[in-house]
Amino acid sequence: MATVLEQFVNNVRTLSSEGNFRELTNALNKFSEALSRNVQHLDNVLETLDLQNHSLGILAVLCAKITSFNGGNGTSESFKPLFNQVQEFIVGCNGEQVRFAPMMYAELCHQFTDALVEQHTPMRGIDLLCRAIRKIQLFDSQLTSVHSDLCKLCLLAKCFKPALEFLDIDITGISVEDDAKSFLLYFYYGGMIYTALKNYDRALYFFEVCVMTPAAAVSHIMLEAYKKFILVSLILNGKILLLPNYTSNLVKRHIKRLSAPYQELATAYGTHSCEEVEDIILKYNDVYARDNNTGLVQQVLSFLYKKNIQRLTNTFLTLSLTDVAARVKLPGPADAEKYILNMIEDGEIFATINQKDGMVIFHDDPEKYDSPRMLAKLEKEMAECAELGRKVIEMEEEVIVTPQYVRKALGQNDQDDQAAGPPPSNVSNTQSQPRNNTYSM
Repeated sequence: MATVLEQFVNNVRTLSSEGNFRELTNALNKFSEALSRNVQHLDNVLETLDLQNHSLGILAVLCAKITSFNGGNGTSESFKPLFNQVQEFIVGCNGEQVRFAPMMYAELCHQFTDALVEQHTPMRGIDLLCRAIRKIQLFDSQLTSVHSDLCKLCLLAKCFKPALEFLDIDITGISVEDDAKSFLLYFYYGGMIYTALKNYDRALYFFEVCVMTPAAAVSHIMLEAYKKFILVSLILNGKILLLPNYTSNLVKRHIKRLSAPYQELATAYGTHSCEEVEDIILKYNDVYARDNNTGLVQQVLSFLYKKNIQRLTNTFLTLSLTDVAARVKLPGPADAEKYILNMIEDGEIFATINQKDGMVIFHDDPEKYDSPRMLAKLEKEMAECAELGRKVIEMEEEVIVTPQYVRKALGQNDQDDQAAGPPPSNVSNTQSQPRNNTYSM
């Protein structure tokens, strides 16, 4: 074993036994280059370290190994033992130790995700990343940079349920290692997952958060999120929703120009003319295909047919399937029947079809809002609103006692209160915001 690796092992053992993990973290950063140069000897190093007592040292070794693998120094066969080593580490590592090196821990998860994608085996990493998130999280509603990796693997594997366990929890804090790129990708991938599950309301929220994040430039991630934001807005509301007032003016100014084909689609959608929408889709078919939005664009057209059928219920009590097809520009009565049956099943309209004479009879909504089921739903939503209000109050109380807030509230300059020091660690962990720099995918 090379001398530098012996020094590495001695440092890990000594500082770990002393419980000086912060100093050990600084030492590991100095050894990173040496570990990268001696990848062939790192398995010997792992044999000298104990998983529970020397988690930080093993973390540094695995980071060097998997970075070397992703750099072109690995094969499918060599990935099998590496996967087992990462799996054993994530399952059994000491969570208190690895929290001293959140950046290194997140880097291991990022590199591990890249390796799984390269090996075309995203499904194998989903459960491990769920464990990795829980290992480093301080509380359930804290966002880490590993969340975006989990969502990415779930999308590639078309296995969404594991990600929903985290996506369904509203974020109230951001971990210190989370950066702008991971923050944006979490909400972008989350929006895609909810869109695939046809939970358009939640998908719209995720895309909106991605677009309105403070930024000094329009990143590629934000632009792609805004394109999907437009399409989901059309499906859900029949028009593009306005971005909140606190969205960056720079983003508002440039993002519409960069998404012109989608703006034209929205304009055509507003005319309620399926023919105009089809013309726009045909005109920009290559653009939508390049953006991987062809399927979502087709759903927009399908929902326009449905909305036009819904508009008929406001005018007619009965109508033949032939008339329905003619009024909404469907190819024939069979297509109209298919749409109406699907809408009845989804509760979008209330109607019956007389198969004998081909007539559709539209009914009023039978819901009287006086059933125990509706009362339970109302109570659940009121409880959620009350819990959200409580969390907002707690977060406000934490913010108003930070030195930065007090300084700004008193109108003082930064130089006047530098002695105040950084905010409390619990506030910095839960209230930190993504940096203003943005990234391209």
